[in-house]
Amino acid sequence: MTAATRLISRLTLVTGKYMQWIGRAVCQRLASEGASVVVADISEESANETMVGLQNDLRGQGHMAAVVDVSSKESVKKLVTRIQPPSVCVNAAGITQDHFLLNMEEDHFDRVIQVNLKGSFLITQAVAQALVACGAPKGSIITVGSIVGKVGNLGQVNYAASKAGVEGLTKTAVWDSCNCVLPGFISTPMTEKVPEKVIDKSLVPLGRMGEPEVADVCVFLSSDDSRYITGSSIEVTGKL
Repeated sequence: MTAATRLISRLTLVTGKYMQWIGRAVCQRLASEGASVVVADISEESANETMVGLQNDLRGQGHMAAVVDVSSKESVKKLVTRIQPPSVCVNAAGITQDHFLLNMEEDHFDRVIQVNLKGSFLITQAVAQALVACGAPKGSIITVGSIVGKVGNLGQVNYAASKAGVEGLTKTAVWDSCNCVLPGFISTPMTEKVPEKVIDKSLVPLGRMGEPEVADVCVFLSSDDSRYITGSSIEVTGKL
């Protein structure tokens, strides 16, 4: 099978929060390799907008948009039971609600944990249960963490804690193929909110903010090329 069609006939589920940049790029790259993509977002408009832009001319392809609140077990269960068990799942839903530790509101801390960490848990659990129940021979679950979960970042105690948890969750799950991607500072609407003084590009040897190259790593981890990799964290940070 050529690299361009590594995911022919595979159903993939991608979750996002107002699907932009990383989540959307992941959907596009998966579709370009032949996958059928379920675009799951809390915003129906955003999910549909992503879906209509996906390549759909490869054998057996068929995409769909779905609404899901990843922080709700009921919503996640409804989504997973609605579709066939996906052989690939990418947890890309995430939010930020930044503030300094001394001034952070408890509900801002809780909401970030609910979406980023609890959401990854609920999606990972539901997909793994569905695959086991149907006797699927294999499956690939990918979580999107952050380098901030390893090194911390000013004003992001909630986000850093949630993403550290996502990495720990992934390493502990190790179900068939379960891996975590750790983006650095990627050019997204989320990082546009981060003050310039916080993002020191001099710390990045490649000398630039990342583009959604994270999607390329997700495709690799979704394919048989990564069949001997599980429980791993792969940094996409522009660092040596």
